[in-house]
Amino acid sequence: MNRNDMNIDDLRKKLLEELAGCKGRASLFLEIEEVIIEINSNEVYQSASLIKLPILFEALRQIEAGKLQKESQVCIEEKDRIGDTGVLQLMTVKQLPVMDLLSLMIIVSDNSATNLLIDLIGKGSINSTISRLGMRNSILQRKMLDFAAIQSGLDNYTSAADIALCLKEGTYGGSLNHESRSIFHSLLLQQQFKEKLPVYMDDTLLKIGNKTGELPGVEHDCGIIIYGKKQAFIVVLIDELIEPDSGKSTIRQVGKLINSFIAGIST
Repeated sequence: MNRNDMNIDDLRKKLLEELAGCKGRASLFLEIEEVIIEINSNEVYQSASLIKLPILFEALRQIEAGKLQKESQVCIEEKDRIGDTGVLQLMTVKQLPVMDLLSLMIIVSDNSATNLLIDLIGKGSINSTISRLGMRNSILQRKMLDFAAIQSGLDNYTSAADIALCLKEGTYGGSLNHESRSIFHSLLLQQQFKEKLPVYMDDTLLKIGNKTGELPGVEHDCGIIIYGKKQAFIVVLIDELIEPDSGKSTIRQVGKLINSFIAGIST
């Protein structure tokens, strides 16, 4: 089959085959050309860094409501600097504006910035927004890298359908105003971690704004794909992995299939 011959049914079949061959538990939500393809999309997973999307959403909502100001300075103490992803742990700054923390949280998945924002915005407010958006399988119960909370049974959870809902509402829904939706989308487009969905995507054909997530045995990615005057939403969640690379490979192949489909309908 020529890559330009792929129709939506071919795409669905190939995506099913790709996920079936994954060496982990995989789920997918794709909305493209007004068609929705779902594979185990309501199954619950550890959210890893994808929980940062509803945190961003609630922060923007509070900015709109005047409860939070983009330029307000947030104090950063030594205890706030935690490891893993991000750059704030290495910076000597004593404070940063809210907007910079949001940018760090999404663009470089900064865990220190995320935890500062959780304290600032409030876990309860974030979960209220998760509920209001209809993200039925999602909850924020702990901060980033809080392994004691995980051991005590508290973790952050989500599903592919929930993340798709957050992406759609954050960029095209009616819950946020135009400026907030533009910020939400712009931060995703500036994403620095592009080693999963975007790897085989042709950036002359489409633009993807994505957000990754990973934990031991967990590989996630999600994104908003813009092609011409259209948009698509893709979420892939994978866990129970022995080798992280096998999960990344599956997500890359999903991106490649979507790219081939868009190339076919764009010719």
